Amino acid sequence: MELRLSLEALLAPDRVLTRPLDLAVYATDASLYRIPPSAVVRPKDVEEIRGLFAFARRQKIPLTFRAAGTSLSGQALGTGIVVDVSRHWRRLDVLDDGRRIRVAPGVIGGFANRALARYGTKLGPDPASIDACMIGGIVANNSSGMCCGIERNAYRTLESLQFVLPSGSVVDSGLPHAGERLRESEPAIWNGLARLRDRVRGDAPLAAKIARKYRLKNTMGYQLNAFVDFHDPLDILWHLVVGSEGTLAFVAEATFRTVPDLPHKATGLQFYETVHAACRAIEPLRESGAAALELMDRASLRAVEGRPGVPASVSQLGNDAAAILVEYQAADAAELDSVSASLTRDAAEQGALWTVRKGIIPSVGARRRRGTTLVTEDVVFPPEHLADGVLGLQELFRKHRYEDAVVFGHAKDGNLHFLLAQGMDADGARQLESFTADLADLVIVRHAGALKAEHGTGRNMAPFVETEWGADAYAVMREVKRLIDPDGILNPGVLLNDDRRVHVSSLKTLPPIEEEADACIECGFCEPRCPSRDLTLSPRHRILVRRERARLLEDGLEDQAVALESESAYDVLDTCATDGLCATACPVAIDTGKLVKRLRAEGHGPIARTTAAALASGFRVVEPAARMALRLGRSAASTFGDAAISGATSALGFPEWLPDSPPPAPPLPRTTREGAAAVYVPSCVSRIAGDGEQESLAATIVAVAARAGIAVWIPGDVAGSCCGMPFASKGFPREAAALERASHARIDRWTQGGKLPAFTDTSPCAHQWGGSVLDGIAFAHDVVLPRLPIRRRLPSVALHAVCSAQKLGLDAKFRAIASACARNVFVPPSAGCCGFAGDRGYLHPELTASATAEEARELAHREFDGYYATSRTCEIGLERATGWPWRSIWRLLDAASR
Repeated sequence: MELRLSLEALLAPDRVLTRPLDLAVYATDASLYRIPPSAVVRPKDVEEIRGLFAFARRQKIPLTFRAAGTSLSGQALGTGIVVDVSRHWRRLDVLDDGRRIRVAPGVIGGFANRALARYGTKLGPDPASIDACMIGGIVANNSSGMCCGIERNAYRTLESLQFVLPSGSVVDSGLPHAGERLRESEPAIWNGLARLRDRVRGDAPLAAKIARKYRLKNTMGYQLNAFVDFHDPLDILWHLVVGSEGTLAFVAEATFRTVPDLPHKATGLQFYETVHAACRAIEPLRESGAAALELMDRASLRAVEGRPGVPASVSQLGNDAAAILVEYQAADAAELDSVSASLTRDAAEQGALWTVRKGIIPSVGARRRRGTTLVTEDVVFPPEHLADGVLGLQELFRKHRYEDAVVFGHAKDGNLHFLLAQGMDADGARQLESFTADLADLVIVRHAGALKAEHGTGRNMAPFVETEWGADAYAVMREVKRLIDPDGILNPGVLLNDDRRVHVSSLKTLPPIEEEADACIECGFCEPRCPSRDLTLSPRHRILVRRERARLLEDGLEDQAVALESESAYDVLDTCATDGLCATACPVAIDTGKLVKRLRAEGHGPIARTTAAALASGFRVVEPAARMALRLGRSAASTFGDAAISGATSALGFPEWLPDSPPPAPPLPRTTREGAAAVYVPSCVSRIAGDGEQESLAATIVAVAARAGIAVWIPGDVAGSCCGMPFASKGFPREAAALERASHARIDRWTQGGKLPAFTDTSPCAHQWGGSVLDGIAFAHDVVLPRLPIRRRLPSVALHAVCSAQKLGLDAKFRAIASACARNVFVPPSAGCCGFAGDRGYLHPELTASATAEEARELAHREFDGYYATSRTCEIGLERATGWPWRSIWRLLDAASR
């Protein structure tokens, strides 16, 4: 409590987190460690950072910076105060027509690349986690990746940094006279770095060692190459901050020089009888200009056998075989003409080939034994030692009994990754300790490689920094830390650590939880897709809460487990949109929404279940009642005011009446079955809620189809049909299934057993029906648009592909429809799930407000001639966020074809 009160004197109380729930979810990152902090804070600006530094120095309490928390080596964990910069540090400025970009530490790497896409450029670093990791981590770990090598890593492509030193000094290396200011404000650092520079350069063997080790990828320890690459202490300082893993300074802003985003690619998967044969092919392929060379050993290939896109021939390979995924990239298609004809330029085929490489982690992660943690490590070997390095790793796996371990990686750079399923009990810790000692001998002593290539040193290799670098270089690193952070307040124990067993301490256990989420590897890839991530929790956090509960129960702390579950109800259950977008980014395809639905179901009492059953069985009556409620609500609001009606509905326990509550839907148009080319099934939400237009959406769709010469039929008994989603999302699976079965029976009858296609107007319903009913996007794009006369194109429109349309893979068709009807089409880069989630937008409007905040900011700078989506409830949420009317994409087709 004392710590919380002290921190609340520095930051707003809502940005100081000390609940057991909060400490539990910040106790882990993507690594194999669990270290609960004392508090979590979310500062908003540099001045608050400076205040935290002063507080930490006075109280001698450590600070650990955390951006996305995708760290694989435990860099984002600490026992003191965790400083979360993922929420309030998202400034992004594209400069010089995309040749440079200035970004804050909370910007996701993939988001920066989307902002650069229109200019044909991208960030140099291309880690596999680019769509989840943030700039803070990219800089702090000197990220590289699959294609960038060492030439385009963070160290090489950064132009300048703005950072805060532990003393509170703010340094912006891009400002004029920044060096002079540093010399005046921090003379000890300036003079100390100059002395170290001269010491390193004057020690010929040390300078030669540094040059040799940085010819390869290397993130082991501090970036000592700064002392040989630069003379000015300012340049040395900010390049030391790169890759320092939050142990030297807080990076407030980074300016990158971008690299070309080459649009033309040629890709192929080449198989070899042995690892040595594969590795002999790497140098010629690299010399020929290959951008990516991804090596996979036989165990990796065996892990993905049978997955979609994996060639059937993989199962016929011998036990010693290996493969290389080869890709060339070019600005012009003609540049690829010299590439082997066996490589494909077809995007779909390329995607299938990359499925082989990208399927390794999910396959190994999903099949690991329950209770084990997936350990992902990376090392680097000189090219001439690569084959022996792979074979050496395989021998270590056998020696230390890692039966399902696999080796793969960026062979062009000699950078290998391997995966282990690691038990975290006492035996597991001893196994890991013995293995790591042998690994250090294999990599450092036998093959002159590096124990870390791109994941950062972290806790798990901190004990081996001196082993790899030697006493002379290690002494320089120690002096760098002492010089810049004399009080040792920044991320102590990470990167440099005297504890020779820290890498096997504080290991996290993974107690079994519900089957929907038990396979989670806690990587954090899901988080950018979650609409509640800035309000309460992300999918990873929800799973972590369940694991913390299970951990407490295992320890016999039942009262604490019950208290945690009660405390977390709003965060875990109430504010989850259950949209399933998390599964599209999850390496092991976990839909956390399914877990939440299960928990909601388990929490329902007899009255709730009886009520749900009655509503489902009488849904044909619910429809007109809901329309009547909307009509009466709007009438009452016009008489007594929205506030009065809102108070009344809340007092009665109904969803809160809000000013943007829709009008009732106009009546459905009359259609005939005779001559119909398709069955149109208006969703229950479009049958109940209107969009303010005089003509119903159903009437517009019928009219647009007719203009294309296509007759569609709305069945006369469509009332009462429902996909079941309203009940499924609330945790009533039995009622949802009953409604869905009844609807499927009707659809089968309406379509005469599938002789006619059926489509609906609401993407979530199409997704829920699972293919028996087409999404209106697909029907409009594939059937209507090719025959529809477009008489005028709107100047500009904004689009939002709702989450179900994204999961159905309809983004491109959605945009194509808009492009046919408008000259300029804008899709907000941050568009994801709006968080309305059926009635969640009424029960918890704060969820929608949070989910759409960034998208609203992106739309605020200009006015469009129309705003379009494919779900009435989502359109209400977007309307609430932006202040502009959102309509169905069919309204755009109507406007363009009249």
